[in-house]
Amino acid sequence: MASTFALRRSLFAASRPTRAFHSSARAFIKVGDKLPNLDVLVENSPGNKVNLSELATGKALLIGVPAAFSPSCSNSHIPGYINYKDLKSAGDVFVIAVNDPFVTKAWADQLDPTGSSGIRFLGDPTAKYTEALDLAFDGSAIFGGPRSKRYALEIEDGKVKALHVEPDNTGLDVSAAEKVLG
Repeated sequence: MASTFALRRSLFAASRPTRAFHSSARAFIKVGDKLPNLDVLVENSPGNKVNLSELATGKALLIGVPAAFSPSCSNSHIPGYINYKDLKSAGDVFVIAVNDPFVTKAWADQLDPTGSSGIRFLGDPTAKYTEALDLAFDGSAIFGGPRSKRYALEIEDGKVKALHVEPDNTGLDVSAAEKVLG
């Protein structure tokens, strides 16, 4: 009889819902949010750390791309900004790719060899900045690891003024230069 009681008790316990730790999913960066204060972005070499919360204090534009040298990024997205007639009106412009600084430098040299656009190309080699914005997605199937959603963030005084995030992560529509800059 004792063993029947123990069996029933264990079956009852197994059928009860268990309480697991619950946390709401974070929503990605929103209008009015400050930029993350992180020293994880790099420009041209691993030792040249860039902190956008210190640099983008006036008017700025952050353009996030899934990968340097990928077709849409190289053929349409970033060239659209480089060739935009009034890019200077956007303020300081930064392109952020989940790549190492050598790759982003080579990409910048290919897309804007003279640097005349003024765009700064930054690597986010660990994806920590992209994750802090909550704009990362699992790009393992195509890119081998976490990548950035395609986006453009309009910044004013260190805060997000407007955001343009592609709903499918990698498409090119709402974050295109002509849509963001008019």
